[in-house]
Amino acid sequence: MQTKTKTHLSILFVLILLGIAIASFIASRPATIPDNVIKVNGRIEGENHLASTKVSGKVQQVNVAEGSYVKKGDVLALIDSAQVRARVTQAAAAYGATLASYKAAQTALKLVGMQTPIQIEIAQATITYAQAALKAAQANEKLAKNDLRRVKSLYSKRLISKHDVESAELNLKTLHAQTIAEESAVEKARKAFSLANLGWKAFKVKQDEVAAVKASTLQAQASLMEAVSILNDMKIRSPIDGVVTTKLVNEGEVINIGAGLFNIVNLDKLFLKGYIAEQKIGQIHLGLKADIYLDSLPKSPFSSQIKFIASHAEFTPKEVQTQEERVKLVYVIKLYLDENPNYRATPGLPADAYIKLQ
Repeated sequence: MQTKTKTHLSILFVLILLGIAIASFIASRPATIPDNVIKVNGRIEGENHLASTKVSGKVQQVNVAEGSYVKKGDVLALIDSAQVRARVTQAAAAYGATLASYKAAQTALKLVGMQTPIQIEIAQATITYAQAALKAAQANEKLAKNDLRRVKSLYSKRLISKHDVESAELNLKTLHAQTIAEESAVEKARKAFSLANLGWKAFKVKQDEVAAVKASTLQAQASLMEAVSILNDMKIRSPIDGVVTTKLVNEGEVINIGAGLFNIVNLDKLFLKGYIAEQKIGQIHLGLKADIYLDSLPKSPFSSQIKFIASHAEFTPKEVQTQEERVKLVYVIKLYLDENPNYRATPGLPADAYIKLQ
């Protein structure tokens, strides 16, 4: 007997609580809808962002689950990157080698550019010096010739000995040889000057070499950047701040390029998607304010405004229960929440919106 009484009391207590909850729910919303208010039913939805992969490979690690809150840039999953890391190492070594060659070629070019004008200047000075020495030798030779003629004249008059004549002849031969040597020196200096001027051609060749090595360096750098980019793509990152609503991959699975792995919703940009009857569509417009009540939070309305109105009518969706409602023409509207404190509103929750007409 006592057991039955306790059972009846428990049922009565539950019914009382249920009644209080229903009364509270009803009390939190308008008991009657004024003429300047339109009620719209629907569900909370959000802008979906798909985190997909740019590369194929085996999933090495998954860091999030459905319902996880993530920040933009958070690593959601890792794809096995051993081979790509090896490519990065190889590309980095190739880039380092070509960069060193490029710097060496630049140094050589700079050196040739500095040496060439100095070498030309030295060669020009050598020519000047050799020409002066040649003039001096030619002048000395001329004097020696005059001396020899004078000595021979004196010898013919028996005023000097034959030895004096021989000395004058020997002196002329010596000076003539000196003249020939100086002429050779001038010719050699001129060739050296021509060779020094070839330094500018060598400079041009070095410039071409620098350009070629620079091109190779840029190519190696591009290959390295590509390898690094692919390595970064092995980390699947969140495109936005939000919550993971769908996880489409598990560790160990092999994925293809472009595969969608995670669906993420931005909880700061939620909206109620509802339908308004064709005969009422003329009463609303973009920017109208509305209060949205979640079934789970009947006492905490969310302020919102209409930011989307469909341009064409459609039949009421199939999920509407009655045949009578499904044959009506309606327009899709979206009411975006002004804010979502503590992320209490989440996609999928049923809700009612009360649009305030102006």
